[in-house]
Amino acid sequence: MNRFEEIANNVIDGQGETVAGLIQAALDAGKTPEDILSKGLMLGMNIVGREFREGNRFVPEVLVAAQAMKMGMKVLSPHFASVNIKTAGRFMIGTVQGDIHDIGKNLVAMLLDGAGFEVIDLGVDVSVEKFVAAIKEKKPDIVGISALLSTTMLEMSKVIEAIEAAGLRNQVKIMIGGAPVTDKFSKKIGADGFAPEAGSAVEVARQFMTPPQV
Repeated sequence: MNRFEEIANNVIDGQGETVAGLIQAALDAGKTPEDILSKGLMLGMNIVGREFREGNRFVPEVLVAAQAMKMGMKVLSPHFASVNIKTAGRFMIGTVQGDIHDIGKNLVAMLLDGAGFEVIDLGVDVSVEKFVAAIKEKKPDIVGISALLSTTMLEMSKVIEAIEAAGLRNQVKIMIGGAPVTDKFSKKIGADGFAPEAGSAVEVARQFMTPPQV
């Protein structure tokens, strides 16, 4: 087993202190921060995300794996200043106004972070105006809109309408998600796609960031 596989396996097992030590050892051995990130940390979180999506891993396991990755990133992050690390994309996410549920949103954010996306989390009970202002300021590639209640689903369409009215619609891909959300509803309100659960959000986001084949 090589150093990167060791890092990945310990991320999967949620062994944060071990991950941090292995990363420092890899840096001392001359491994690049980019390789440690992509072949170690991200590999581990990608496996966790896939197994979660397939129903073979559960929320508590995802949380401890994400915590282990964060501990590893504390060691790795200072070394990024000297290299140009390209992210998978910039993803902004928030739960709509009137809805304070955040477990699903937080899981999506953690899995995307583990997959190499720069995640901007707006939190819960996010107003239409805040979504639009954040798009203007942060310039994300993808906007994720979350709602858990059927009564707050309609806020999703208001957010999309406001993004269009602000002339920003062609600048971002829009993904929606949450327990009551369906593909039919996604198409109806003009979203680009939806993730039926947190585990599939990474794949949908990656598809948005992949240039179309000509």
